[in-house]
Amino acid sequence: MAGNMRTAMRRLRVDSLVKEPIGDKAVELLRRHLYERCGADVVTAGDADFVVALRLSPEIGAEGFRIDDVPSGGVRINGSDARGLLYGVGKLLRTSRFETDGFVPGAWRGTAVPAKPVRGIYFASHLHNFHHDAPVEEVARYVEDLALWGCNTLIVWFDMHHFTGLDDPAAQAMIARLRALLKAANSVGMSGGLVVLANEAYRNSPEALRADWTAGHDGYTIEPGGHYHVELCPNKPGARELMLRWLDERLAAFADIDVDYLWIWPYDQGGCTCRQCRPWGANGFLTLAEPIARAYRRRFPRGKVVLSTWYFDRFTTGEWAGLAHAFAQPPDWVDYLLADDFGDRFPEYPLRHGVPGNLPLVSFPEISMYYGPRYEPGCPWGGFGANPLPRRLQRLWDAAGARLVGGFPYSEGIFEDMNKAICAQLYWQPDKPTLQTAREYIAFEYSPDVVDEVSAAVEILERSLPRSWQNAGGVPRFVIKEPSGVDEAWRLVQAAERRLTPYARGSWRWRLLYLRALIDHELLHHDFAVSQACAGALQELTALYHAQRAAYVLSPPTRQAIAAMRPE
Repeated sequence: MAGNMRTAMRRLRVDSLVKEPIGDKAVELLRRHLYERCGADVVTAGDADFVVALRLSPEIGAEGFRIDDVPSGGVRINGSDARGLLYGVGKLLRTSRFETDGFVPGAWRGTAVPAKPVRGIYFASHLHNFHHDAPVEEVARYVEDLALWGCNTLIVWFDMHHFTGLDDPAAQAMIARLRALLKAANSVGMSGGLVVLANEAYRNSPEALRADWTAGHDGYTIEPGGHYHVELCPNKPGARELMLRWLDERLAAFADIDVDYLWIWPYDQGGCTCRQCRPWGANGFLTLAEPIARAYRRRFPRGKVVLSTWYFDRFTTGEWAGLAHAFAQPPDWVDYLLADDFGDRFPEYPLRHGVPGNLPLVSFPEISMYYGPRYEPGCPWGGFGANPLPRRLQRLWDAAGARLVGGFPYSEGIFEDMNKAICAQLYWQPDKPTLQTAREYIAFEYSPDVVDEVSAAVEILERSLPRSWQNAGGVPRFVIKEPSGVDEAWRLVQAAERRLTPYARGSWRWRLLYLRALIDHELLHHDFAVSQACAGALQELTALYHAQRAAYVLSPPTRQAIAAMRPE
């Protein structure tokens, strides 16, 4: 980290020999971050306090970078390719210091090449969460920020069940939004990707063709969770053809964008429990997944297919074993297998028996919904501010990381921003402790001066995240299960805030952490009920999330949100 005694600089010049569009984007991001964080100027000609030279050096290694001192002063950022150049800019920014009177360039020098090729993120754009309702420009800027951490792929989903068809005006609006986000990703060298459920359908799908979702027969002991009841059964005459026609229409809507990945999903939502489809993951699902994959590759010949195993063996049995049997000869239509769980452990089958088909394995880390309504009804995901999870992510990585070629964390908004950075860095440098990335994040987004106290607060906030919702006598209470340390976290955060620059103090990333500590403190000292100060903090979170219309599970629990909540 740059030393405290170095002189702050007000003017940086970028000398770029990179003719690709990413060279201009790198200058744009340097200019934006330096101006907003400390008022420094970035120019491309003339005198300057510090010079950054941008170059391409393919020998470094795919997507890697090198930062060197140059004899005339300043640094040279060498990217192995366009992505590597941008990641080098991100490293320079993260290791620099931003003061009120300028910046102190980062002192990190060396070469870094990512260990894992797949370092993605999935934006769930639904239920009026941040990805769904925030201004597109704000979400696009957020995509650019993730690229600076080494994220190289953005995945989105056009959730059909909301609409009556692709020509539905609401469907067209969603297509336009998703296209804008994918274009923002492409502009910073990130691949784009789409999710499809194998048997998904529109809300007005033909009732005679709909899938079975019931349990208690044909080996299904639990009804598939999240089923919309509009999905189609591939074994009903005409259903397969209709679903593939819908698929081709959707793919055509993204034909001019770099859609380098297609995810094919089995459950949550989706699936069919009928006798002909059972067990879905090793039977009906595969009969649809293969033609879906081949239709995708006809439009995107270089595209990669990711086959998901989400919820395998949860509602029935034999899906993992059946998939291994089906893939005894590795399939030519699948490039990656995706496996993960929303709980506290990685699926056991691929760890014990190997990956079916010996396919490269990617993960789907749960960074948003942990300790939300799945565990405690009434406690929204991100409803109380930032949810840092460095220790949990380290534990899950230690169990499965060596088997993975990367992954795609699941994001419901911005409250898990630190978790995204942690995952991106695990895929980049697998042996880098999550708490070390948390410290790097704190130094960059807040200040190098507050790393120790904010790191300590983050560890407390992770422990105090689980809570239960009670509604005795009409008064909602959010009971923190591990309240020890809540007052200390609040003290540490208050002390840190006094040492921040005006930019850092007013940034949404700081506000999310600050408000979380404030809310927990207020709950603890008001019998876990919402005090006036707590209510104000929840209203501010709602504005930061753009969650005014969000479903309760994704909305800070303001009085208005609680009043609007309906029992499931």
